[in-house]
Amino acid sequence: MKLNILFLLYRAKTNSTGKCPVRCRITLNKNRKEFSTGQFMNPKNWNGKQQIVKPPEPNADILNSQLSLIKTKINRAFLMLQVKETNFTVEDIYSTYKGKKRTKEYNTIEFFNLYLDKLKRLVGIDIKIGTWKKFEYVKEHVQTFIKWKYKASDYPLKDLKQQFLVDLEYYLKTEKYLAQATINKLIQRLRKPVKIAISEGYLDRDPFMLHKSKRVKKEIVFLSPEELQALENHSFSQPKLQLVQNLFVFSCYTGLPYNELLNLKYNNIIKGFDGNLWIKMKREKTAKELSIPLLPKALEILEMYSNEGLIFPKISNQKYNSYLKEIADLVGIEKKMTTHMARRTFASTVLLYNDVPMEVVSELLGHSSMKITQDCYCKVVQKKISLEMNRLKGSN
Repeated sequence: MKLNILFLLYRAKTNSTGKCPVRCRITLNKNRKEFSTGQFMNPKNWNGKQQIVKPPEPNADILNSQLSLIKTKINRAFLMLQVKETNFTVEDIYSTYKGKKRTKEYNTIEFFNLYLDKLKRLVGIDIKIGTWKKFEYVKEHVQTFIKWKYKASDYPLKDLKQQFLVDLEYYLKTEKYLAQATINKLIQRLRKPVKIAISEGYLDRDPFMLHKSKRVKKEIVFLSPEELQALENHSFSQPKLQLVQNLFVFSCYTGLPYNELLNLKYNNIIKGFDGNLWIKMKREKTAKELSIPLLPKALEILEMYSNEGLIFPKISNQKYNSYLKEIADLVGIEKKMTTHMARRTFASTVLLYNDVPMEVVSELLGHSSMKITQDCYCKVVQKKISLEMNRLKGSN
Protein backbone atom coordinates (compact mmCIF):
# COMPACT_ATOMS: atom_id res chain seq x y z
CA MET A 1 0.00 0.00 0.00
CA LYS A 2 1.67 3.20 -1.18
CA LEU A 3 0.55 6.59 0.10
CA ASN A 4 1.25 9.74 -1.90
CA ILE A 5 0.98 13.22 -0.35
CA LEU A 6 0.93 16.26 -2.63
CA PHE A 7 0.48 19.97 -1.86
CA LEU A 8 -1.01 22.11 -4.61
CA LEU A 9 -2.28 25.66 -5.01
CA TYR A 10 -5.89 26.56 -5.64
CA ARG A 11 -5.10 29.39 -8.06
CA ALA A 12 -8.75 29.97 -8.99
CA LYS A 13 -9.34 31.26 -5.45
CA THR A 14 -6.53 33.90 -5.47
CA ASN A 15 -7.59 36.77 -3.21
CA SER A 16 -7.14 40.56 -3.49
CA THR A 17 -3.69 40.39 -1.85
CA GLY A 18 -2.46 38.00 -4.56
CA LYS A 19 -2.42 34.94 -2.31
CA CYS A 20 -4.21 31.64 -2.92
CA PRO A 21 -5.08 28.69 -0.62
CA VAL A 22 -2.81 25.67 -0.31
CA ARG A 23 -4.55 22.32 -0.59
CA CYS A 24 -3.35 18.82 0.19
CA ARG A 25 -4.13 15.74 -1.88
CA ILE A 26 -3.57 12.26 -0.48
CA THR A 27 -3.73 9.25 -2.79
CA LEU A 28 -4.03 5.61 -1.78
CA ASN A 29 -4.59 2.78 -4.30
CA LYS A 30 -5.58 5.35 -6.97
CA ASN A 31 -8.24 6.83 -4.64
CA ARG A 32 -7.86 10.50 -3.77
CA LYS A 33 -8.86 12.78 -0.93
CA GLU A 34 -8.27 16.52 -1.22
CA PHE A 35 -8.66 19.08 1.57
CA SER A 36 -7.66 22.62 2.56
CA THR A 37 -4.55 23.10 4.73
CA GLY A 38 -5.67 26.53 5.94
CA GLN A 39 -2.43 28.09 4.57
CA PHE A 40 -2.13 30.88 1.94
CA MET A 41 0.79 32.04 -0.25
CA ASN A 42 1.72 33.91 -3.41
CA PRO A 43 1.78 31.35 -6.25
CA LYS A 44 4.94 32.98 -7.63
CA ASN A 45 6.81 31.80 -4.53
CA TRP A 46 5.81 28.13 -4.72
CA ASN A 47 8.03 25.35 -6.06
CA GLY A 48 5.62 22.56 -6.91
CA LYS A 49 8.34 20.09 -7.88
CA GLN A 50 10.26 20.47 -4.61
CA GLN A 51 7.03 21.08 -2.62
CA ILE A 52 8.47 24.10 -0.76
CA VAL A 53 7.77 27.81 -0.34
CA LYS A 54 10.59 30.07 -1.59
CA PRO A 55 11.63 33.59 -0.61
CA PRO A 56 10.64 36.36 -0.97
CA GLU A 57 7.42 34.84 0.47
CA PRO A 58 6.95 36.35 3.95
CA ASN A 59 7.15 33.67 6.67
CA ALA A 60 8.37 31.08 4.13
CA ASP A 61 10.06 29.03 6.86
CA ILE A 62 6.90 28.96 8.97
CA LEU A 63 4.79 27.89 5.96
CA ASN A 64 7.23 25.10 5.10
CA SER A 65 7.20 23.95 8.73
CA GLN A 66 3.38 23.88 8.72
CA LEU A 67 3.25 21.84 5.49
CA SER A 68 5.91 19.47 6.83
CA LEU A 69 3.89 19.00 10.03
CA ILE A 70 0.74 18.19 8.02
CA LYS A 71 2.67 15.63 5.99
CA THR A 72 4.11 14.06 9.16
CA LYS A 73 0.63 13.78 10.75
CA ILE A 74 -0.81 12.14 7.62
CA ASN A 75 2.03 9.61 7.52
CA ARG A 76 1.50 8.89 11.22
CA ALA A 77 -2.23 8.31 10.62
CA PHE A 78 -1.35 5.96 7.73
CA LEU A 79 1.06 4.02 9.93
CA MET A 80 -1.50 3.73 12.77
CA LEU A 81 -4.10 2.30 10.43
CA GLN A 82 -1.62 -0.19 9.00
CA VAL A 83 -0.88 -1.44 12.51
CA LYS A 84 -4.50 -1.59 13.73
CA GLU A 85 -6.67 -2.34 10.70
CA THR A 86 -6.73 -4.98 7.97
CA ASN A 87 -8.68 -2.81 5.52
CA PHE A 88 -8.93 0.96 5.32
CA THR A 89 -9.51 3.68 2.75
CA VAL A 90 -8.09 7.10 1.94
CA GLU A 91 -11.10 8.56 3.80
CA ASP A 92 -10.02 6.65 6.91
CA ILE A 93 -6.52 8.15 6.67
CA TYR A 94 -8.00 11.64 6.49
CA SER A 95 -10.39 10.96 9.39
CA THR A 96 -7.52 9.64 11.55
CA TYR A 97 -5.36 12.66 10.61
CA LYS A 98 -8.22 14.97 11.69
CA GLY A 99 -8.62 13.04 14.95
CA LYS A 100 -12.05 11.70 14.02
CA LYS A 101 -13.07 8.28 15.32
CA ARG A 102 -13.33 5.86 12.45
CA THR A 103 -16.58 3.93 12.11
CA LYS A 104 -15.74 0.26 11.80
CA GLU A 105 -16.77 -1.31 8.53
CA TYR A 106 -18.33 -4.71 9.08
CA ASN A 107 -18.89 -7.51 6.65
CA THR A 108 -22.39 -8.97 6.32
CA ILE A 109 -21.76 -12.36 7.97
CA GLU A 110 -19.48 -10.77 10.56
CA PHE A 111 -22.27 -8.39 11.62
CA PHE A 112 -24.89 -11.17 11.49
CA ASN A 113 -22.75 -13.24 13.88
CA LEU A 114 -22.66 -10.32 16.33
CA TYR A 115 -26.47 -10.09 16.08
CA LEU A 116 -26.77 -13.85 16.72
CA ASP A 117 -24.49 -13.60 19.78
CA LYS A 118 -26.71 -10.87 21.29
CA LEU A 119 -29.87 -12.78 20.40
CA LYS A 120 -28.58 -15.96 22.02
CA ARG A 121 -28.29 -14.18 25.37
CA LEU A 122 -32.06 -13.59 25.24
CA VAL A 123 -32.83 -17.33 24.94
CA GLY A 124 -34.91 -18.31 27.94
CA ILE A 125 -35.63 -14.64 28.72
CA ASP A 126 -37.47 -13.17 25.72
CA ILE A 127 -37.13 -15.88 23.07
CA LYS A 128 -36.97 -19.65 22.65
CA ILE A 129 -33.92 -21.50 21.36
CA GLY A 130 -35.99 -22.41 18.28
CA THR A 131 -36.29 -18.72 17.37
CA TRP A 132 -32.51 -18.29 17.59
CA LYS A 133 -31.98 -21.36 15.38
CA LYS A 134 -34.26 -19.85 12.72
CA PHE A 135 -32.00 -16.79 12.49
CA GLU A 136 -28.89 -18.98 12.41
CA TYR A 137 -30.51 -20.90 9.53
CA VAL A 138 -30.91 -17.60 7.64
CA LYS A 139 -27.25 -16.69 8.23
CA GLU A 140 -26.10 -20.06 6.88
CA HIS A 141 -28.11 -19.56 3.68
CA VAL A 142 -26.74 -16.03 3.20
CA GLN A 143 -23.21 -17.31 3.78
CA THR A 144 -23.50 -20.08 1.18
CA PHE A 145 -25.04 -17.55 -1.25
CA ILE A 146 -22.04 -15.20 -0.84
CA LYS A 147 -19.66 -18.10 -1.59
CA TRP A 148 -21.74 -19.07 -4.63
CA LYS A 149 -22.16 -15.55 -6.04
CA TYR A 150 -18.97 -13.71 -5.03
CA LYS A 151 -16.56 -16.62 -4.44
CA ALA A 152 -15.79 -15.11 -1.03
CA SER A 153 -16.36 -15.99 2.61
CA ASP A 154 -18.02 -12.64 3.35
CA TYR A 155 -19.41 -9.51 1.70
CA PRO A 156 -19.00 -5.83 2.76
CA LEU A 157 -22.04 -4.73 4.74
CA LYS A 158 -21.86 -1.20 3.30
CA ASP A 159 -22.19 -2.64 -0.23
CA LEU A 160 -25.58 -4.26 0.41
CA LYS A 161 -27.96 -3.09 -2.28
CA GLN A 162 -31.35 -4.19 -3.58
CA GLN A 163 -29.58 -6.31 -6.24
CA PHE A 164 -28.04 -8.40 -3.45
CA LEU A 165 -31.56 -9.39 -2.35
CA VAL A 166 -32.69 -10.04 -5.92
CA ASP A 167 -29.71 -12.35 -6.48
CA LEU A 168 -30.21 -14.00 -3.08
CA GLU A 169 -33.85 -14.78 -3.91
CA TYR A 170 -32.82 -16.20 -7.30
CA TYR A 171 -30.19 -18.39 -5.61
CA LEU A 172 -32.62 -19.73 -3.01
CA LYS A 173 -35.09 -20.68 -5.75
CA THR A 174 -32.72 -22.18 -8.31
CA GLU A 175 -29.98 -23.66 -6.13
CA LYS A 176 -31.77 -24.47 -2.85
CA TYR A 177 -35.24 -25.09 -4.34
CA LEU A 178 -36.97 -23.25 -1.50
CA ALA A 179 -40.65 -22.33 -1.76
CA GLN A 180 -41.60 -18.66 -2.12
CA ALA A 181 -43.19 -18.58 1.34
CA THR A 182 -39.96 -19.90 2.90
CA ILE A 183 -37.88 -17.34 0.96
CA ASN A 184 -40.15 -14.51 2.11
CA LYS A 185 -39.71 -15.57 5.74
CA LEU A 186 -35.95 -15.88 5.31
CA ILE A 187 -35.59 -12.38 3.85
CA GLN A 188 -37.92 -11.02 6.54
CA ARG A 189 -35.55 -12.36 9.21
CA LEU A 190 -32.49 -11.04 7.37
CA ARG A 191 -34.04 -7.59 7.60
CA LYS A 192 -33.74 -7.48 11.40
CA PRO A 193 -29.90 -7.34 11.66
CA VAL A 194 -29.84 -5.04 8.60
CA LYS A 195 -32.16 -2.59 10.38
CA ILE A 196 -29.82 -2.58 13.38
CA ALA A 197 -26.85 -1.92 11.07
CA ILE A 198 -28.70 1.10 9.63
CA SER A 199 -29.62 2.47 13.07
CA GLU A 200 -26.00 2.12 14.27
CA GLY A 201 -24.61 3.91 11.21
CA TYR A 202 -22.89 0.97 9.49
CA LEU A 203 -25.23 1.20 6.50
CA ASP A 204 -26.15 4.46 4.74
CA ARG A 205 -29.39 3.26 3.19
CA ASP A 206 -31.90 0.46 3.52
CA PRO A 207 -31.35 -2.16 0.77
CA PHE A 208 -34.87 -3.43 1.51
CA MET A 209 -36.48 -0.06 0.71
CA LEU A 210 -37.60 -1.00 -2.82
CA HIS A 211 -37.66 -4.76 -2.34
CA LYS A 212 -41.09 -6.37 -2.55
CA SER A 213 -41.56 -10.02 -1.72
CA LYS A 214 -43.79 -11.96 -4.06
CA ARG A 215 -47.14 -12.66 -2.50
CA VAL A 216 -48.02 -16.26 -1.85
CA LYS A 217 -51.61 -17.38 -2.13
CA LYS A 218 -52.12 -19.41 1.02
CA GLU A 219 -54.77 -22.08 0.88
CA ILE A 220 -56.11 -23.05 4.29
CA VAL A 221 -56.60 -26.83 4.33
CA PHE A 222 -58.88 -28.18 7.04
CA LEU A 223 -61.21 -31.09 7.70
CA SER A 224 -64.80 -30.69 6.59
CA PRO A 225 -67.56 -31.51 9.12
CA GLU A 226 -68.02 -34.90 7.41
CA GLU A 227 -64.28 -35.71 7.53
CA LEU A 228 -64.02 -34.65 11.17
CA GLN A 229 -66.98 -36.85 12.10
CA ALA A 230 -65.48 -39.81 10.20
CA LEU A 231 -62.24 -39.37 12.13
CA GLU A 232 -64.06 -39.16 15.48
CA ASN A 233 -66.12 -42.31 14.77
CA HIS A 234 -63.23 -44.44 13.58
CA SER A 235 -61.93 -47.04 16.03
CA PHE A 236 -58.20 -47.80 16.13
CA SER A 237 -56.74 -50.93 17.72
CA GLN A 238 -53.18 -49.58 18.09
CA PRO A 239 -52.67 -47.46 21.26
CA LYS A 240 -50.35 -45.01 19.45
CA LEU A 241 -52.96 -44.33 16.77
CA GLN A 242 -55.64 -43.92 19.47
CA LEU A 243 -53.44 -41.35 21.25
CA VAL A 244 -52.77 -39.39 18.05
CA GLN A 245 -56.49 -39.53 17.16
CA ASN A 246 -57.37 -38.09 20.60
CA LEU A 247 -54.67 -35.42 20.39
CA PHE A 248 -55.80 -34.32 16.94
CA VAL A 249 -59.53 -34.28 17.75
CA PHE A 250 -58.84 -32.44 21.03
CA SER A 251 -56.97 -29.77 19.01
CA CYS A 252 -59.85 -29.61 16.54
CA TYR A 253 -62.14 -28.53 19.41
CA THR A 254 -59.68 -26.29 21.28
CA GLY A 255 -57.34 -24.91 18.61
CA LEU A 256 -54.28 -25.68 20.74
CA PRO A 257 -50.98 -25.68 18.78
CA TYR A 258 -48.61 -28.65 19.17
CA ASN A 259 -46.43 -27.12 21.94
CA GLU A 260 -49.35 -25.98 24.07
CA LEU A 261 -51.20 -29.28 23.53
CA LEU A 262 -48.28 -31.42 24.76
CA ASN A 263 -47.56 -29.04 27.66
CA LEU A 264 -51.18 -28.84 28.82
CA LYS A 265 -51.50 -29.51 32.57
CA TYR A 266 -54.49 -30.09 34.81
CA ASN A 267 -53.85 -26.79 36.56
CA ASN A 268 -54.49 -25.11 33.18
CA ILE A 269 -58.12 -26.33 33.37
CA ILE A 270 -60.12 -23.93 35.54
CA LYS A 271 -63.77 -23.13 36.17
CA GLY A 272 -64.68 -19.91 34.38
CA PHE A 273 -67.04 -17.04 35.21
CA ASP A 274 -69.85 -18.95 33.45
CA GLY A 275 -69.40 -22.07 35.60
CA ASN A 276 -67.92 -24.04 32.67
CA LEU A 277 -64.38 -25.40 32.34
CA TRP A 278 -61.86 -23.32 30.41
CA ILE A 279 -58.23 -23.76 29.31
CA LYS A 280 -56.09 -20.92 30.66
CA MET A 281 -52.46 -20.78 29.54
CA LYS A 282 -49.91 -18.58 27.75
CA ARG A 283 -49.05 -19.25 24.12
CA GLU A 284 -45.29 -19.68 23.61
CA LYS A 285 -45.11 -18.12 20.14
CA THR A 286 -46.88 -14.83 20.92
CA ALA A 287 -46.77 -14.82 24.75
CA LYS A 288 -50.52 -14.11 24.58
CA GLU A 289 -52.90 -15.49 27.19
CA LEU A 290 -55.17 -18.22 25.84
CA SER A 291 -58.69 -18.55 27.22
CA ILE A 292 -60.56 -21.38 25.51
CA PRO A 293 -63.89 -22.82 26.66
CA LEU A 294 -63.94 -26.63 26.65
CA LEU A 295 -66.53 -27.98 24.24
CA PRO A 296 -68.25 -31.36 25.02
CA LYS A 297 -66.03 -33.37 22.65
CA ALA A 298 -62.85 -31.93 24.22
CA LEU A 299 -64.20 -32.71 27.72
CA GLU A 300 -64.96 -36.26 26.61
CA ILE A 301 -61.33 -36.76 25.58
CA LEU A 302 -60.04 -35.18 28.80
CA GLU A 303 -61.92 -37.75 30.85
CA MET A 304 -59.83 -40.51 29.20
CA TYR A 305 -56.63 -39.20 30.80
CA SER A 306 -56.22 -39.00 34.56
CA ASN A 307 -52.46 -38.50 34.90
CA GLU A 308 -51.10 -35.84 37.24
CA GLY A 309 -49.08 -33.00 35.77
CA LEU A 310 -49.13 -33.18 31.97
CA ILE A 311 -52.46 -34.38 30.60
CA PHE A 312 -51.26 -36.12 27.45
CA PRO A 313 -48.30 -38.49 26.97
CA LYS A 314 -45.34 -36.95 25.14
CA ILE A 315 -44.90 -37.61 21.41
CA SER A 316 -42.53 -35.85 19.01
CA ASN A 317 -43.96 -33.62 16.29
CA GLN A 318 -42.28 -35.82 13.67
CA LYS A 319 -43.92 -39.01 14.96
CA TYR A 320 -47.22 -37.21 15.48
CA ASN A 321 -47.28 -36.18 11.79
CA SER A 322 -46.15 -39.63 10.69
CA TYR A 323 -49.05 -41.30 12.54
CA LEU A 324 -51.48 -38.70 11.14
CA LYS A 325 -50.53 -39.79 7.63
CA GLU A 326 -51.33 -43.38 8.57
CA ILE A 327 -54.63 -42.33 10.17
CA ALA A 328 -55.65 -40.39 7.03
CA ASP A 329 -55.12 -43.53 4.92
CA LEU A 330 -57.15 -45.69 7.30
CA VAL A 331 -60.05 -43.24 7.63
CA GLY A 332 -60.06 -42.41 3.91
CA ILE A 333 -59.16 -38.73 4.22
CA GLU A 334 -57.33 -37.66 1.06
CA LYS A 335 -55.98 -34.41 2.49
CA LYS A 336 -52.48 -34.25 4.00
CA MET A 337 -53.13 -34.30 7.73
CA THR A 338 -50.66 -32.40 9.93
CA THR A 339 -50.64 -31.22 13.53
CA HIS A 340 -51.44 -27.67 12.35
CA MET A 341 -54.49 -28.86 10.38
CA ALA A 342 -56.31 -29.47 13.67
CA ARG A 343 -55.93 -25.79 14.57
CA ARG A 344 -57.24 -24.77 11.15
CA THR A 345 -60.16 -27.16 11.52
CA PHE A 346 -61.01 -25.55 14.87
CA ALA A 347 -61.01 -22.09 13.29
CA SER A 348 -62.90 -23.10 10.16
CA THR A 349 -65.21 -26.09 10.69
CA VAL A 350 -65.86 -25.68 14.42
CA LEU A 351 -66.00 -21.88 14.71
CA LEU A 352 -66.47 -19.97 11.41
CA TYR A 353 -68.81 -22.58 9.92
CA ASN A 354 -70.94 -22.13 13.03
CA ASP A 355 -71.11 -18.35 12.60
CA VAL A 356 -68.63 -17.45 15.36
CA PRO A 357 -67.41 -13.85 14.66
CA MET A 358 -63.88 -13.36 13.29
CA GLU A 359 -62.74 -11.33 16.32
CA VAL A 360 -63.74 -14.19 18.64
CA VAL A 361 -61.85 -16.67 16.42
CA SER A 362 -58.77 -14.43 16.58
CA GLU A 363 -58.95 -14.32 20.38
CA LEU A 364 -59.44 -18.08 20.75
CA LEU A 365 -56.51 -18.81 18.41
CA GLY A 366 -54.25 -16.47 20.36
CA HIS A 367 -53.21 -14.51 17.27
CA SER A 368 -51.12 -11.41 17.98
CA SER A 369 -53.37 -9.32 15.70
CA MET A 370 -56.76 -9.49 14.03
CA LYS A 371 -55.10 -8.99 10.61
CA ILE A 372 -53.37 -12.39 10.86
CA THR A 373 -56.74 -14.09 11.35
CA GLN A 374 -58.35 -12.14 8.51
CA ASP A 375 -55.49 -12.88 6.11
CA CYS A 376 -55.66 -16.60 6.89
CA TYR A 377 -59.38 -17.23 7.13
CA CYS A 378 -61.05 -14.61 4.93
CA LYS A 379 -61.55 -17.20 2.14
CA VAL A 380 -63.12 -19.60 4.64
CA VAL A 381 -65.74 -16.97 5.44
CA GLN A 382 -66.34 -16.42 1.72
CA LYS A 383 -66.76 -20.17 1.22
CA LYS A 384 -69.26 -20.28 4.09
CA ILE A 385 -71.24 -17.43 2.48
CA SER A 386 -71.18 -19.27 -0.85
CA LEU A 387 -72.52 -22.45 0.78
CA GLU A 388 -75.30 -20.50 2.50
CA MET A 389 -76.27 -18.77 -0.75
CA ASN A 390 -76.39 -22.12 -2.57
CA ARG A 391 -78.53 -23.51 0.25
CA LEU A 392 -80.93 -20.57 -0.12
CA LYS A 393 -81.07 -21.08 -3.89
CA GLY A 394 -81.92 -24.73 -3.37
CA SER A 395 -84.75 -23.96 -0.97
CA ASN A 396 -86.44 -21.53 -3.40
